[in-house]
Amino acid sequence: MRLSMLRALYDRPGPWASVYFDASHHTEDAAKITELRWRAARESLTGEGCDPETLTALEQAVGELPARPGPHGVAFFATDGEVVLRRDLDAPPRTEIATYGPLPHVMPLVAQLGEEIPYLRVVVDHTGGAIDEVGLGNLVRRHEIEGTEDYPVHKVPVGGWSALKAEHNYDLTWRRNAGDVAEAVTELADRTDPQFIVVAGDPKSRPMLVAQLPERWRSRVIETDAGSRGAGADPSALEDVTVQAVAEQAVAHQQSILDRFRTQLGQDGAAGNGLHAVVTALQRGQVDTVLMIDDPSSTERLWIGPEPYLLADDPAFLRDSGVSDPQQVRADAAIVRALAGTDAAIVLVDPDETGLDGGVAALLRYADARR
Repeated sequence: MRLSMLRALYDRPGPWASVYFDASHHTEDAAKITELRWRAARESLTGEGCDPETLTALEQAVGELPARPGPHGVAFFATDGEVVLRRDLDAPPRTEIATYGPLPHVMPLVAQLGEEIPYLRVVVDHTGGAIDEVGLGNLVRRHEIEGTEDYPVHKVPVGGWSALKAEHNYDLTWRRNAGDVAEAVTELADRTDPQFIVVAGDPKSRPMLVAQLPERWRSRVIETDAGSRGAGADPSALEDVTVQAVAEQAVAHQQSILDRFRTQLGQDGAAGNGLHAVVTALQRGQVDTVLMIDDPSSTERLWIGPEPYLLADDPAFLRDSGVSDPQQVRADAAIVRALAGTDAAIVLVDPDETGLDGGVAALLRYADARR
């Protein structure tokens, strides 16, 4: 996962209020429950020294939450009387959190969002198709593609030789309209580099579309009979297929990163293992990807200065680097800030992974010849 969405948080000096809020609104007393949840969060923030202006901004943001049905959550990050980032969550947070400190507490957000997999989802029929483009931040952009051929599209009963001619004409129209959708899919795929392309919809138009994609994208197609462009169509089956595809891609990506790490660990200076090695590489801007086990109960701490690369496990290092007043923070918060500031990535691995010393390691952009 790239962390560009978090960069705005590190443009401010802080301190930061971080609130993970269960915003579910599916009971009659939801408004009262929301009020009680905010009251508990406010008490926690006040106890940790949060300023009144930031509390007011958060209270206003909570009060403006829409009454969206079903279980869901939201994460707020605020400083100096302003909510700088609000991120909606598809499910309630694993733990409701309200904390105040030098850095925003973003690790629960990173863990809940999981690996972001860019993909395209296409629902095609005889007249055209709808393409969902899903990119970073799981932002969805919909593209409606209407085929250039509008006759003949729908079959009418005919007999004899006319039936064969009509069948040919229908097939030609459908193929051309599928080709228009395939052209749009190719253009989007070349621009967004999706990990996979789900193709759903009409059973005759699907293979026509797939056959007209370039091989580089045809090899990434997941074809399914779920989904329809028809009015009132139930989207749940297609959503299930998509969720499964995203999960499989995330697992495959995690495994490929672990395999690279195991290979590079044996190469001199090509990977770092353990907190000290990772911190040292982050100080140099050397990290490509951090591998980490998410541990909310971790007590590991690091020292930080005002810039993302200024982090250390010994405050003396920062003082020697010109930082007059190093601050101590959660280790995962310092690492995520350093990754966002150096355009590096993070991959969360399973808690039972034993190859990471202290639950953290890194793939490096370049090997340090001095090592």
